[in-house]
Amino acid sequence: MFNLRCECTKTTQCSLKTKKTLRTVQSTVSQIEPLPCSDETQLTQQARRETLNICTKTITPLDHTRHLLVSAFADQRVENFDVRIIGMFRLDSIQPLHCVFCCSGLTASKETPATVLPHSDHFGFPYGATDTLCRIPGGCEATHVTLVPEGQLLDLNRTFLPIRNQESRGKAAEPQLNLTVCISNLFGKYNNVLQFTQTLEMYRLLGVNRVVVYNTSSGPDLARLLHSYSQEGFVEVVPWPIDQHLDPSYGWQPSLFPGDIHYFGQLTTLNECVYRSVERSRYVLLNDIDEIIMPYQHSDLMAVLHTLQQQHPKAGVFLIENHIFPKKHFEPSGKFHLPQWDGVPGVNILEHVYREEPERKVFHPYKIIVQPRSLEQTSVHGVLKSLREEYKVPPDVCRIVHVRVPLQGHLTLDQLHVDKRLWDFSEKLIPRVDQALKRVGMLKSEVTGPS
Repeated sequence: MFNLRCECTKTTQCSLKTKKTLRTVQSTVSQIEPLPCSDETQLTQQARRETLNICTKTITPLDHTRHLLVSAFADQRVENFDVRIIGMFRLDSIQPLHCVFCCSGLTASKETPATVLPHSDHFGFPYGATDTLCRIPGGCEATHVTLVPEGQLLDLNRTFLPIRNQESRGKAAEPQLNLTVCISNLFGKYNNVLQFTQTLEMYRLLGVNRVVVYNTSSGPDLARLLHSYSQEGFVEVVPWPIDQHLDPSYGWQPSLFPGDIHYFGQLTTLNECVYRSVERSRYVLLNDIDEIIMPYQHSDLMAVLHTLQQQHPKAGVFLIENHIFPKKHFEPSGKFHLPQWDGVPGVNILEHVYREEPERKVFHPYKIIVQPRSLEQTSVHGVLKSLREEYKVPPDVCRIVHVRVPLQGHLTLDQLHVDKRLWDFSEKLIPRVDQALKRVGMLKSEVTGPS
């Protein structure tokens, strides 16, 4: 039982206050703030005045456990619960936990028991994505939350998470964005600048309003590009320093890529991005940076989704089939081998028009477009829990253009399909890519168009 009094007022700083001293800690400010602290929170316990430590980082270790917390969101879709905390838990060490809240201007006289829901997909790694559900005590206007193991006293130095999506508790306002793309992880000093730029500008042409990128490490050239796009407001970069807390795997099979957690915590970032987008975006696209969800019968993605939603009104999850465009095969004319891009690191996707036919008799991956308000849990290639139905989109309507190493390396060139759908956008795409590269000083030679 705790007797805490929290008085919260709006400010851009978090203050740590005791009876004798006042120490102000400036919130971390960069081009993108990972879940910024926006409340100054003062905590009264009996005669002493102290404050809460509010998270300023994306990943927060949970004291006296082997778990990591990421973010907290208001969510009343599950009966008897009000808040969902997204985290990464050591799956063989999950113990009973309790939720403790900071209540605005009120006294929280007790904690409430937590319910931990590990995601069913963890690919056999020791750590996995988890949701922890909490019920807010009666009479508490909760602003922040933390977890404590059962039997542990609350340490006032424990870090609290701000509760996001507070509007979701009532009648939520209409989202301001139509489409958000979630890019789960950049790591290994990723520096594929040209393909990254082409993909972002292609998504802009297709009607995407925001791209969220979780960044563990990127190369120096890509870092400059990320900064430019985030200053513009099109890209939101979420720092993802998972390698400071765990030994993340570089793959999805522990036997081949050992580590603590699958693919740098990809499942956690995808779910976090969905909840981050609940109040602001009608649809969320979950895919990798080398993938473009491409319409084949419409001019943009919202036109596709409008048609699909009319045809399938109960659907809230749309599965898009993956199609590999092997980067080892080049279009022979050299039409889009543009000299101004010669010095730019990365792959030129316009030069790759040969497409593998998927092996549908074996496992074939899809990526996902979702209505975020209808999704509870997602995996990489399908959803785990959804309030609405899912629909597999025919590939002649929409498919993924995925330029990468071949999946079926034995196929010869005459066994591949020629697919030049990207070329339909080249007239608008090329000058946009040139402009983006020029902003960061990576366009070295005179700009030319296709020959």
